[in-house]
Amino acid sequence: MLDYRPLGRTGISVSSIALGTMTFGEQNTEAEGHAQLDIARDRGITLIDAAELYPIPPKAETQGATERIIGSWLKARGGRDKVVIATKVVGRSDATYFRADGSTTRLDAKNITEAVEGSLKRLGTDYIDLYQLHWPDRAVPLFGQRATTRARGGGPEVPVEETLAALDALVKAGKVRHIGLSNETAWGLSAFLAAAEKGIGPRVASVQNAYSLVNRTYETGLAEFLQREDVGLLAYSPLAQGFLTGKYLDGALPAGARKTLFNRTQRYEKPGTEEAVRAYVALAREAGLTPAQLALAFVTSRPFVTSNIIGATTLAQLEEDLGSLDVTLTPEIEDRIDALHQLHGNPAP
Repeated sequence: MLDYRPLGRTGISVSSIALGTMTFGEQNTEAEGHAQLDIARDRGITLIDAAELYPIPPKAETQGATERIIGSWLKARGGRDKVVIATKVVGRSDATYFRADGSTTRLDAKNITEAVEGSLKRLGTDYIDLYQLHWPDRAVPLFGQRATTRARGGGPEVPVEETLAALDALVKAGKVRHIGLSNETAWGLSAFLAAAEKGIGPRVASVQNAYSLVNRTYETGLAEFLQREDVGLLAYSPLAQGFLTGKYLDGALPAGARKTLFNRTQRYEKPGTEEAVRAYVALAREAGLTPAQLALAFVTSRPFVTSNIIGATTLAQLEEDLGSLDVTLTPEIEDRIDALHQLHGNPAP
């Protein structure tokens, strides 16, 4: 069942399932986005996750459309104080369409301030509940890359303290309530927490990282750290971009699916991933569950997960995903999942 969990040390509780919105404005129309948001609110979901980057795939023509759709829903439905709006500023990038002057993006005061103002306008709100750094300013492996981290001094980066000070100014101005990180490492989180301890800026409330049956790398470097420091995990891609539903097995390309439309799913096409997916799909069916419900119930039930970010392109998919709230994983299924993890590891980090 849906429950409500503390968001770090903020004093806010959020629903254990969050609605991800990155399809709004690309795969989903405004009306379809509103319908998803209506269902989410009716079912008790309070956390809505977005980004200035969205929708996906990112491009100049659609950038910001997701936030505008959420904003028009808020205007039509009201109840701003009943939802927790989370959005993100892009990290260091060579893309030039995010900023008005055509400059590339950095996590400095200029960029963060402009990004916040843009998000507030599109969302039609005076404040953002949780403002997240979409990815670090420094060079780290991102979105499934296996490259090694650049050595210190290997390139430009905005210091953590400078970024945090910029966020602090927005919190003090009332435009942001709390801050979070995304696609972050244990070192990055520790640097932000240490800076906050020195009084430089606000304390990080959450980290939004990928976490699923085929990517449990979070458990090794961050799970204990975040639990002891009261920093929550907002788990994204719990279905591994749809792969854990089994719909792409044996080369299948369903009409309207993300891989079919955009071919941007290489993170989940690494060697060994299909074999792992096949094994989890078989376990779900043996247990009388849909593959999506097994995968989502696993993520939501982890003790270190604050909220599991689900996303859908159809209302039927959304209802199936929400059905995972009625699933309780038995000790036997947990043992089977751990056995499969021992065999297959993390093929899609």
